[in-house]
Amino acid sequence: MKKALFTLALILCALGLSAQKPKADDIIKAIDRNMISNTVKSTTRMVVHSKRSSRTVESINYSKGNNSFYSEYISPPREKGTKMLKLGSDLWIYDPGSDRTVQISGNMLKQSVMGSDLSYEDFMEESTLEKDYNAAITGEITYDKRDCWILTLTAKHGKVAYYTRKAYVDKQRYVPLYEEWYAKSGKLLKTVKLSNVENVSGRWYPRYMLFKDKLKDGKGTEYFVDKIEFDLKIPDHIFSKAMLKK
Repeated sequence: MKKALFTLALILCALGLSAQKPKADDIIKAIDRNMISNTVKSTTRMVVHSKRSSRTVESINYSKGNNSFYSEYISPPREKGTKMLKLGSDLWIYDPGSDRTVQISGNMLKQSVMGSDLSYEDFMEESTLEKDYNAAITGEITYDKRDCWILTLTAKHGKVAYYTRKAYVDKQRYVPLYEEWYAKSGKLLKTVKLSNVENVSGRWYPRYMLFKDKLKDGKGTEYFVDKIEFDLKIPDHIFSKAMLKK
């Protein structure tokens, strides 16, 4: 009887340890479930801080998975009517001032979006963390008063913008609260701080992000998610080139 109880205790202990430390692959699957949806509609504000001033750009955005994305800037007046459309690996920008549509490709993808710390390349990720990266748990840390796993991601192929990513992932909500994005050379390119995590339609999602391009001066770019809806029906015509001049 004592032996049976001892064996049961060992099993329960092993299960407890397993629950405390999940596999790295399970963590990135959980992150993908939180951060990626079949369809998303959002209203966002991007506050771009430069050395001398700051400006706010507001947009309405639609996405379907990671392959289709449409965004229209609604303020300030100078940027109003500017549109961006991503279909697979193609990206177009419509400028209402010149009434021209320009395809962004090659080295142009590394250019800043509206002077922010985000590049067009950052919008071009076409897959999930699970498909793009190998993951390993490389430590634990308390960040922003939350217990986190330190997750190191290494690219599986050369189609991603950042070869290595390090993330502090909330142990309970499986949302990254801080990330570092590196080039293949090991040079730190960008950092992202994520906060104001809320439960939206059954998933944990950060409503605030601070992006910092480590290769440029400035205080970074704040990104506020003012409104977001998941898994809603979006008409197919939203993701078409006809929307750019509509």
